[in-house]
Amino acid sequence: MTGQHAHACQTARVQDHRMAIARALALFIAAGLAEISGGYLIWRWLRDGAPALIGAAGALILVLYGIIPTLQKSHDFGRIYAAYGGVFVIASLLWGWVIDRKQPDRYDWAGAVIVAVGVAVIFFPPRR
Repeated sequence: MTGQHAHACQTARVQDHRMAIARALALFIAAGLAEISGGYLIWRWLRDGAPALIGAAGALILVLYGIIPTLQKSHDFGRIYAAYGGVFVIASLLWGWVIDRKQPDRYDWAGAVIVAVGVAVIFFPPRR
C-alpha cells in the first residue's frame, strides 16, 4: 500500500466517523424534539384545556419518539438511551428557553456542558 493510498483510506475513515457522529446526533435531536413536543402537546391538552385532538397528536408524536432511537447504528439499547438522556436534558433547556421563554441560567448552562461531555464519553469513543 502506498503512502498516498494509506492517507486516502485514513481520510475516508475519518469522514465516515464524522458522518456517523452527525447521524447519531441528528437522531438524538429528532428523538428529543419528538419526546418533548409530544409531551408538551399532551400537557397542553390535560393541563391547559387544549382540544383532545392536540393530545392525540402528542400521543402519535410520542410513538414516533419510540421509533427514532431504533434507527441508531449501535445495538446497545442501554448506551443509546443513556446518551439520549443527556441530549434530552439539553433539548429540554432549549425548549424551555425558546417556547416557554425561561432563559437558562449559568447553572443550567454548566449542567448542559457536563451532560454533553457525558454523552460524548458514553456514546462516541472508538469502541471495537
